[in-house]
Amino acid sequence: MKLVVVSAGLSVPSSTRLLGDRLAAATAERTGAEVRVIELRDLAVEIAHTFTSGFPGKELSSAFDAVTGADGLIVVTPVFSASYSGLFKSFFDALGAHDKDALAGKPVLIAATGGTARHSLVLDHALRPLFAYLRAVVVPTGVYAASEDWGAEGLPERIERAAGELAALTAGLSTARPPAQRDAFDVVPFEERLAALRPTG
Repeated sequence: MKLVVVSAGLSVPSSTRLLGDRLAAATAERTGAEVRVIELRDLAVEIAHTFTSGFPGKELSSAFDAVTGADGLIVVTPVFSASYSGLFKSFFDALGAHDKDALAGKPVLIAATGGTARHSLVLDHALRPLFAYLRAVVVPTGVYAASEDWGAEGLPERIERAAGELAALTAGLSTARPPAQRDAFDVVPFEERLAALRPTG
């Protein structure tokens, strides 16, 4: 199972990356998933060039492939102007232009970091609608971490709850029948169907 973390943190060290790592660790503990982290700040130039050239660069293309091939996705953004960051939105805009079905049906855990708890509604007012539009399956519990949440009660419990929901969702989808089987149906000749309707005896 493959789990990808998309982190839009800009600083080093980054509380956004830290939150993504904790969510990934809690999810991987339940699923044994292989984790890959994509740092968007390292892809900023390629993301910008994609909008002018129409083609992703080598590193950005690799990130797109990782996201598309993931069994589950954890996305974390810092809050800018009461919403997700421009870099975060640009990445998913570029991904959608590259492959409009990239996130269709994919389990996604949304998370954000900010300086104050007043921005916690960003999860439901910005992130959840964005990923619903991209046809992802967003887990019920989103995780917001304000500066005062680190080391305080509540955050570890939210992380564990959200990770459990993502783990359950990815496990459920991975054990489902493959798309080819879900779309398949049995063709029964008309004569056989008619014979089955005839009374016996």
